[in-house]
Amino acid sequence: MGSATTQAVAAMTTALDAASAVDLDVARELFAAARVIGGSPQLGGALADSSAAPAARAKVVTDLFGSAFATASVALLSTAVQHAWSSSSDLVDGIEELAVRAAAKAAPDADVESELFAFSRTVAANPELELALGSRAGDSAVKGELVRTLLETRVSEATVLIASSLVQQPRERRVRELLGRAIQLAAAQRKRVVATVASAVPLSAQQQTRLAAALSARYDTEVAINTVVDPATVGGLRVQIADDVIDGTVASRLSELRQRLAG
Repeated sequence: MGSATTQAVAAMTTALDAASAVDLDVARELFAAARVIGGSPQLGGALADSSAAPAARAKVVTDLFGSAFATASVALLSTAVQHAWSSSSDLVDGIEELAVRAAAKAAPDADVESELFAFSRTVAANPELELALGSRAGDSAVKGELVRTLLETRVSEATVLIASSLVQQPRERRVRELLGRAIQLAAAQRKRVVATVASAVPLSAQQQTRLAAALSARYDTEVAINTVVDPATVGGLRVQIADDVIDGTVASRLSELRQRLAG
């Protein structure tokens, strides 16, 4: 991610935090705008062209979406295109990121991170489903409808919106990668991080609460826990937060011992 894109994303996030009229319809419109812009190289290039005046780029957004989208959606999109971006693809990624954050903001009581994580585990366990959602040949709208059919009545509306929207515009990214990134963004919007915890047996609710408290103290921020049962860990826990891995499993210690003996 270039420095221009980093600054633009920060500005969009600040604008979203300050916005008061953000609901799931706004998130839905932001996802739709990302698909429209991502589907037109000419439009994407024009909106990301730093040589054009910011006001001119904002006018393109207003002309294109003003009559169909909510005022809040148009305002957020205008903020996005008035900043410099390292590339047009970064602009599309940024709007998509904004949409995920907007959905998380619009549903503060929904456990979006856990629901997306559970769906990612379902995809990982079903190669045919992962192939169907990730295939380049499949119709994007059909993929979105498939996800909605699988998730509706089982998870929050915000989670359905995020997952069904992301699979419609993968842009060379695997489904699990898309969902993993969305989990991080939803957590970040709520000012917390997500820890994926692998253990040989399921953790009790009390154990998860204690672990979350310990990790929150260590990282000085709220930590949400997603658990995975992995018999290969043998015993102990493997905790991953972003790129940070804490591996206290028996399997890890045995591997280290074998390496020492072999050396």
